[in-house]
Amino acid sequence: MSYTSENDHSGTGQDAFISKDHGLAYWESISADENGMLGGIPSVAGFANTSKIDLQGSRNFLAKFGIGSRSKSKSTPGLRQCKRIIEGGAGVGRITEGLLTELLLDEDGKVDVIEPIAKFTAKLQGKKGVGKVYVMGLEEWAPEFQYDLVWTQWCVGHLTDEQLVEYLKRCKSVLAEDGLIVIKENTTVMGHDEFDEEDSSVTRGETTFQNIFQKAGLRVVKAEFQKGFPQTKTMKLLPVRMYALKP
Repeated sequence: MSYTSENDHSGTGQDAFISKDHGLAYWESISADENGMLGGIPSVAGFANTSKIDLQGSRNFLAKFGIGSRSKSKSTPGLRQCKRIIEGGAGVGRITEGLLTELLLDEDGKVDVIEPIAKFTAKLQGKKGVGKVYVMGLEEWAPEFQYDLVWTQWCVGHLTDEQLVEYLKRCKSVLAEDGLIVIKENTTVMGHDEFDEEDSSVTRGETTFQNIFQKAGLRVVKAEFQKGFPQTKTMKLLPVRMYALKP
């Protein structure tokens, strides 16, 4: 995730600046913990609850599609669970363990993860509810299972537009009946795409995302901004939007 800042590169075609090697080198230098996954933001005064707010926002978003945990089903009848889920760009499993495993139907349910940094996935190997761990980039992933939910957050900026279209097509090809694809990402303030030299990623504008979804043969059934993130007089996080996609 990121906060608003000035950028040297903005406009169309920003994905041309992406370097896979540069991006991997950046993440290899990051600590394998929640603070590292969130760019050090939780360690900033006033931002300690950022992860908790993010997870609750995602939980609320999924509930609008009737997806929720077994424990929640007791107080909110009608919520359904998932047999198999996959998370793209899982990092150390902040979302896998903090949200996705609680959505599994039963003990046989699994959350598969895709993550290219081995020191991050090492923390997930053998964890309860975690299935297959793909130590690779999203652009390399070849699906093997059918999924009720595909969750990808704060990582597609490392893919070119073309790579993201192809990734979404693969997700679509293994989506179960009534399954859901969710993309949760930073979006630009001014609407145009912006390249970040530090981690070699692109923050996309709304128009770019819509074009990519259309090319992948997916429709946006709901889109919402994450609410409740903290801000101070000197720091404000970029807008984060959740897109629910179906064929």
